Amino acid sequence: MTFNNIVNGIDSLPPLSDAANIVQSLYSSGVENIDVKRLIKVIESDAMLSANILKTINAPFFGMRNKITSIPRAIPLIGARRIQMLVVNYAIREHVKADPSIYGFNNLQFNEICHLQSALLFQWYSKINLKDAQYLTSLALMMESGKLILAKEVIESDYVGEFRKYFNECQNIQEFEKSLIGTTSYYLSALLFQHWNLDEKYIRVLKALDSDNEDDLQILFYANIIEIIRVSINVKDILSDTAISNASILVKELGMDDEIFITVANEIKENYLKL
Repeated sequence: MTFNNIVNGIDSLPPLSDAANIVQSLYSSGVENIDVKRLIKVIESDAMLSANILKTINAPFFGMRNKITSIPRAIPLIGARRIQMLVVNYAIREHVKADPSIYGFNNLQFNEICHLQSALLFQWYSKINLKDAQYLTSLALMMESGKLILAKEVIESDYVGEFRKYFNECQNIQEFEKSLIGTTSYYLSALLFQHWNLDEKYIRVLKALDSDNEDDLQILFYANIIEIIRVSINVKDILSDTAISNASILVKELGMDDEIFITVANEIKENYLKL
């Protein structure tokens, strides 16, 4: 199990689905110029994709007050940008099939963690900067994709028992991953995004999370926002009091109101526990 083997595996992945590629092309001239009727038609042409989107946005932690039963109804309520993220995320999950049990979760639970991260970012940061929240929500949803790549590699090796042992013992997930493959799963997510020609800023933010090689202030700020989310919710800690407290310190360091963050985080935690 080596970093080069993992990169070769990413490079060999097939293109995203036709629906995902068409949706991506619809957004190529900007979300404000999206052809909504065509977007609806593309999504509804894939029954599994439509069902997956509706199931996701009706989950308690997504924040919808009333049940949404159709794609045409969903788009104006949650926004075209968030619809895009759900389409691309579904396509990624279809291509990157792996057993995340080495982290202690089944596929459904792992997917819930990703949606919780996205929900926390949107419900918190939209109260501060709606435009940036809409943009970063997609990244929050998909940023753990690299863990599926790593899980697949571990399971296909003879390292499963040792991985579980040392993962359970580690205090810092990123340091553990670096000791294992020389980088983090977030960097692997960035490589996935590169492979599928996803948003260049997303790629730079993911790489900036665990390195000092970025000097663009906006990218660094976005990385700080994502860091707050992954401190709050990750595969070792989901919205514990300690996680929320540690994340709120980072919020204050960015000069933002930590009480807003704490309130939203606890609301999402309450909804999550109901599941």
